[in-house]
Amino acid sequence: MKFSIILPSHFESRDIRSLLESHWLVPRKVRHFLRSRKNVLVNGEVKMFHELVHAGDKITLIFEPSDYSTPDILPGDKQLVQTIVEDEHLIIVEKPVKMKTHPNQPDENDTLLNHLADYLAEKNQIPYVVHRLDKETSGLILFAKNPFILPILGRMMEQKSIKRVYQAIAQGEIKQENFTISEKIGRDRHDKRKRIIDNRRGQYAETNVTVHKKTKQQSFLTCSLATGRTHQIRVHLQSIGHPVIGDPLYNPSFQKAHRLMLHAHELSFIHPLTEEQIHAQSTFSLW
Repeated sequence: MKFSIILPSHFESRDIRSLLESHWLVPRKVRHFLRSRKNVLVNGEVKMFHELVHAGDKITLIFEPSDYSTPDILPGDKQLVQTIVEDEHLIIVEKPVKMKTHPNQPDENDTLLNHLADYLAEKNQIPYVVHRLDKETSGLILFAKNPFILPILGRMMEQKSIKRVYQAIAQGEIKQENFTISEKIGRDRHDKRKRIIDNRRGQYAETNVTVHKKTKQQSFLTCSLATGRTHQIRVHLQSIGHPVIGDPLYNPSFQKAHRLMLHAHELSFIHPLTEEQIHAQSTFSLW
C-alpha cells in the first residue's frame, strides 16, 4: 500500500513521529518498519522521524504486505453491494433489512461484509468494520478499505465526530417536537439479546429526537445519536412508551409492520485525510 496525503492548511507543525503515533494512530510495530525501511517521504524526500512537517507538505507512506495482518473473509455476492460514497480509503454502502453486518462464524458468507469483500476483491482491497447495524435495521454503514485509516475512523466514532441520523416510526402519538433521551443502557440479565434502561450499572446513552409528523397511531421521527450503544434508539423509544413499530424484541405485540421501522438515513463527517466534507444520504426512506 502506498498513500500520499497533503497536510491541510490548518495543520499544526509537529515531528513525523508525533504525526504517525498521535495523529494517524499508526501502531508501534508499523512505525518501526516505516522508519527502518525509510518508507516515509516528505515532499518526495526521506526524512528522519524527529524532523518537523508543516501544512501543505505531501506525506507519502509506503506499507509492506506484512505490516498489517489480513482478515480472512469469505467472498459473498458483489451484486448485492449498493455504494453511496467511495474513495481509496473508505466506502459507505446501504445495508438491506434482514442482512447481518458481519459474520459471527468463520464459514458464513452471506453478510454485508462478505458481499463487500467480493466487491473490493477486484480492486485488491479488503473491507474493515468501523461500526455496525442490527440485522433488522437497514441503511448506511461506513467501512474502512485499508488498515491504515481503520483506527482513525474508530477514534472519530468514539469522539462523536461522525454524525449518524436515523429515521424511525414509533408507536403512538408523541406530543413533543424536539427532545433528548439520556437514560443509561445496560444488559438484560434475563435475555442476552436485549438491553434495558439501567441507570445504576448501565452506560451513558444520548439520543436526540425530532418528530416530523404524527397521527394517533404513530409518530415519524429522526433520531440523532450522540452515543452508539447497542439497540440504543430501540431501547430509548421503548423507555418513553413509544417503541419502534415492528420491533420483535422491544415491541413484539405490534404486528402491523413487515419489518423493524428503523433506518440509518444519513452519515456525515469531515474526511480525516482529505478534509472533504462527506454527507451521505440513503436512497431509501421510511416515509
